[in-house]
Order: sequence, then structure tokens, then C-alpha cells
Amino acid sequence: MQKILLDTNIIIDFLGERKGFYEPAAKIITLADKKKIKIYVSAISMATAYYVLAKYENRKAALEKIRKFKVLCEISPMNDDLFEKALNSQFDDFEDALQYFSSVENGCDILLTRNEKDFKTALIPVMNPENYLHTFKQQ
Repeated sequence: MQKILLDTNIIIDFLGERKGFYEPAAKIITLADKKKIKIYVSAISMATAYYVLAKYENRKAALEKIRKFKVLCEISPMNDDLFEKALNSQFDDFEDALQYFSSVENGCDILLTRNEKDFKTALIPVMNPENYLHTFKQQ
């Protein structure tokens, strides 16, 4: 079973039902719900998703969405070693570095994001949801 780390933007696309981005994210989540893939998210992504959702909805609704989503994924822990790798990496964006090293630390096969260009130094495949779904169908 493939292990996939979802970048923060994919989580927000799904939980926030972002127009134009929700459907592919929902299909990815459905694959996890059907146990066809295993999804991981970093703890920082969950905190950021809550923060963004709470700004546009109420805090209680945002927390409930996070609670329900948590059932479908594993939380990727952050540790000192991972943090140091991110601090000392060649990534332009620190949060992207945290996501990447979190995916590597958990043995993920793929990192899904809408910002593929931000992960040009990645040593694992980085895809957007649409490309991943196309690839998944061909397997």
C-alpha cells in the first residue's frame, strides 16, 4: 500500500471545500478511506489547517472537521533531527522543508502538493492530486 504525505494545501482544499481544488483532494481522501492508500499529514499541517478554517468558519466547526479528518490519516511526528534537517536544507521555504523531511522520515512513497515547484530538490516523487489520480488509475 502506498504511503502518501499530504501537504497543507491539500488538507485545506479538502476540509475547506475550496472551489476548483476540492474534488481531486476528496478523491485522494476516498482512496484512503477505502484503504487503497495510507495518508500521512504533519502535525504542523493540522495546526495550519485548523487556523485557516477557523478564520473562515467558527472554531468549533473547524475543530470538528480536523477531528473527523484525523480518523483517515496518520500524524507524522516532528522531532529534533527532522527539524534540524529542515533548518539546514536547500529548500527555499522552511515549511516545505518540514513537509518533505516529514515524508522521508515516515517512509512515504509520494508527497502530494499543489506547489510541486517548491520541492525541486526532493528525492521522492512530488505530485499534484490530479497527476497522482491519473497515475493511480493506470496501476
